[in-house]
Amino acid sequence: MHGVCEIGETKTFKVKKLFGHLACFGAYSIFGFNIIVCKDLSNLALVSPLGLFCFRAVGACLFFWLVSFFLPEEKVAPRDFPKIFCASMLGLFLTQLTFLKASTITTPFDTSIITAITPIFTMFVAAAVLKEPITLKKAGGVALSFFGIIFLIFNTVHIGGGVTETKPFGIVLMIFNCLFFACYLGIFRPLIAKYHVVTFMKWMFLFSAVAAIPFDVKELAHLNMAAMPVRYLYELFFIIFFSTFIAYFLIPIGQKVLRPTVISLYGYLQPLIATVVGVVVGMDRLSWQKILAAVLVFTGVVLVNRSRAAD
Repeated sequence: MHGVCEIGETKTFKVKKLFGHLACFGAYSIFGFNIIVCKDLSNLALVSPLGLFCFRAVGACLFFWLVSFFLPEEKVAPRDFPKIFCASMLGLFLTQLTFLKASTITTPFDTSIITAITPIFTMFVAAAVLKEPITLKKAGGVALSFFGIIFLIFNTVHIGGGVTETKPFGIVLMIFNCLFFACYLGIFRPLIAKYHVVTFMKWMFLFSAVAAIPFDVKELAHLNMAAMPVRYLYELFFIIFFSTFIAYFLIPIGQKVLRPTVISLYGYLQPLIATVVGVVVGMDRLSWQKILAAVLVFTGVVLVNRSRAAD
């Protein structure tokens, strides 16, 4: 009887892991399209990156709180609120601000290349928090990927042409973006596993909205929504509902059952989707330097992740 229970529990956990993988696949697929949409919004320059984040934070906050009214009430322990606030700053506020600002000065292809180093940062965070060992192969992979990023910086300084221009500062912002999100994935997994997804995310977005609104209240007060093009409003709805509410609903589902490094591996979907869409719609162009940089970055990431046991 005891063995039957163990088999049942194993099957249940496998099902949960399957849903975790599907949730991460869906979230990072949305993020891939999000790179293109945010780039298009930034080209129109109707709202600042901080203003765009306010829309995302407030919109997603309203969605999560609305959904929470239809679920059983779950109380958060007072000692966990400071932790959720820190998670909000790392996983939402700083991550989104660096990404949205970087999207105004980087191309979709370059942005997607740099996001590939998130698993590397996550490895280091996991080593510090979860005590996972760092092998020589991991160190070599890190060095190779960073060489690829440096190569990308030196070969995008003189590239011109509007939407095809990437500035070094944008690359730096994206590196910080990857670091912030890696810290969020690696540090707060136990806290996320403790609460329902909606409970955790409604407080996450509430803290982020409260932090962002005071810095952008003047812009929001003078913003004329009626004068915005219809396409802009559709894209704004996409990043609020899909790229923020849906994607950030899915990621914690994966965080509950998958290791941080496994979740971060789904980030590889972003460059695949963003590059194809970006080239198709004419927002980016390929060059041998970018292809070489991408090969170096992804080879380094593969080395890092082949040095650990598969999950």
